[in-house]
Amino acid sequence: MKSFAWFCLALWIDDCVQAVDFETEVMPVLTKAGCNSGACHGAAAGRGGFHLSLLGANPNADYDAIVHEFEGRRNNQAHPEKSLILAKPTGNLDHGGDVVLDETGPGAKLLMEWIRSGVPRGTPTQLINLKVEPSRYVGAKFPTTVSLRANAIFNHGVLTDVTDRTVFSSADPAAVEIEESEGNIVARIKRPGQHVVLARFLNRVVPIQFNIPLSEKAIDLSSQPRGNWIDEEIVQLLSELRIPISPPSSSNEWLRRVTLDLVGRLPEPAKVERIVLQDSPDVRRGYVDELLASEAFNDYWTLKFSKLLRFHSLPNDHEGLNAYSEWLRGEIHDGQGLDRMARQLLTATGDSHLVGPANFGRMVSDARDQAELVGQFFMGTKLGCANCHNHPLDKWTQDDYHGLAAVFSKLERGREVRLTSRGAVTNLRTGEPAVPRIPGFQDLDGAGDHRVAFADWLLSNDNRYFARATVNRLWQAMFGRGLVEPADDLRDTNPPTHSELLDKLADDFVNNGYNIRHTLKQIALSHTYARSGEIIPGNDSDDRFYSRAYGRPLLPEVFVDAISDVTGVTGNFNGHALGTRAITIIDPLEPVAALDILGRCSKAKGCDENGVTNGGLSSQLHLLNGDLLNRKLVDTNGRLNRLLDAGHSDETIVREYYIRAIGRNPTEPESKHWCQQIMDTDEIKRREKLQDFVWSLLNSRSFLENH
Repeated sequence: MKSFAWFCLALWIDDCVQAVDFETEVMPVLTKAGCNSGACHGAAAGRGGFHLSLLGANPNADYDAIVHEFEGRRNNQAHPEKSLILAKPTGNLDHGGDVVLDETGPGAKLLMEWIRSGVPRGTPTQLINLKVEPSRYVGAKFPTTVSLRANAIFNHGVLTDVTDRTVFSSADPAAVEIEESEGNIVARIKRPGQHVVLARFLNRVVPIQFNIPLSEKAIDLSSQPRGNWIDEEIVQLLSELRIPISPPSSSNEWLRRVTLDLVGRLPEPAKVERIVLQDSPDVRRGYVDELLASEAFNDYWTLKFSKLLRFHSLPNDHEGLNAYSEWLRGEIHDGQGLDRMARQLLTATGDSHLVGPANFGRMVSDARDQAELVGQFFMGTKLGCANCHNHPLDKWTQDDYHGLAAVFSKLERGREVRLTSRGAVTNLRTGEPAVPRIPGFQDLDGAGDHRVAFADWLLSNDNRYFARATVNRLWQAMFGRGLVEPADDLRDTNPPTHSELLDKLADDFVNNGYNIRHTLKQIALSHTYARSGEIIPGNDSDDRFYSRAYGRPLLPEVFVDAISDVTGVTGNFNGHALGTRAITIIDPLEPVAALDILGRCSKAKGCDENGVTNGGLSSQLHLLNGDLLNRKLVDTNGRLNRLLDAGHSDETIVREYYIRAIGRNPTEPESKHWCQQIMDTDEIKRREKLQDFVWSLLNSRSFLENH
């Protein structure tokens, strides 16, 4: 009887040892120790002959590497403490890396237990969800500490505390420091503001957002005006962070801002005077409607979307780009929902000189490039990292990347764009042809046009990838920064500053037929958009919560047109009719000296989405002393010479240029200052001083920026 009891006890002990799970316990130990990071054995080629998948993305391959490679020397079941997988990270054997495991700590003990039990693989376990506590934290003061916990739900349905196996990392260690002691993990918040901590367990990464007030003194924002639901969301976060709100912008400032943002032009002087005299919510609403219905809107947003879609001419083939541009402008002109445009882009075939959207597949060199463009434009995500390994900061896998590329692999990209029966993409993980796949969702089996299945999924009622990516870009166009930055990097580990607002904007966009004019109007008529850029005590450090307006440079095309409008000298671009506006020049590969000087994106693969004037030193030198301005200032048919020939006074000329360039009349001190500087009895010298005045105005931040 006694021997039977010992036998049962031995079985119970053996069962306990066998309970160590490779995938959910051993792998997290290696991840938390950094063994499978990109700087260690998770690098593309591994380290020291030992290669693990990046951050444990491929448990099967990792198990083989640990247990079977190197003649099994990485695990020594007879003497577990001598196992390389244990002795090297604990520092008992030199391996060229750091000591990352305390040999008396829980991680080392678990590895020891697993080796003693015979390094079982076990039945692969699927992680269904990872929940962190808190998911969002609103504090009252700083410094402060917040306890962190993580619970996993596996396919067996049991909620498991995995806090000790979860990697918590701060996006800004100077603001939030992670401390761990005896299994307890806390975030020590050392600085006010909005901060993010990432919790990683297996293939899931979950962000935790901390909002800590910038001031210990509460502020009352209840009386702040709300134009619509956008303002409700913005004011709520400003209240949490205790950031005071700048006063509304002047009528002139709002008018210049909204005109530049919606149509890429300076407001006409007559409109400035009318709006300012009659300013009211109804007048502003009417003016926004007028801008949205204008041909200038169609021109400007054709340019904006052409940049996002990487429009460019092909060698000896300008007809395709012309057809593509005309189609895009037609879609915007007709007010078609962006969902219709998306479906056409994804599924079009035919003669690319006649079928505009068929050129979408010709803007890239191959199926992989097209997968990356599709991810960037339609989903607001960067899939490129998943070409070589699973994305370390997102959920995309190599199967997702190559599977999406396979969706477009049978596309023939000549003048006649068509699907063929041949064409494949190799999945670099398997070395086999990739299976067409909707990323993160499902494989697409069978024959047929998989592009249609992808479009159906992308535009389905319960999918918000496309909507979120689009409204984030529209927000960026109106404010100079997106709710998510960079605007093409929407992922869980890069959360929005205002997550609920982004979701509401996306839902509203879908519910209103994917109509960009509707969303732009909602933003333009909000009080958030109408705030001044005035910095007041308490919001000087705000660069993302919209307590005030942020200045941003103009697009090169907009800037060139603005110079022409102010100086009265129309654009003159080689190969184009006199008076052509720069914003209608779609091809970034077409040589245009003025645009290239200002740093226009000329790369077929795309550039910064904002595309703002950023020509560096060369641009600054040309603005200071180049033909870009000087030639227009001295042009005999220019505005300045016409005003002088008509006998206008200095005061009138100063006023004329202020209202055209800055969108307002000069203040009395400004007018007095300039008139004193310009006044001269010698007409030649007076003319030169007026040229200097205009030059100064066009080099000022008030002109160079939308503010």
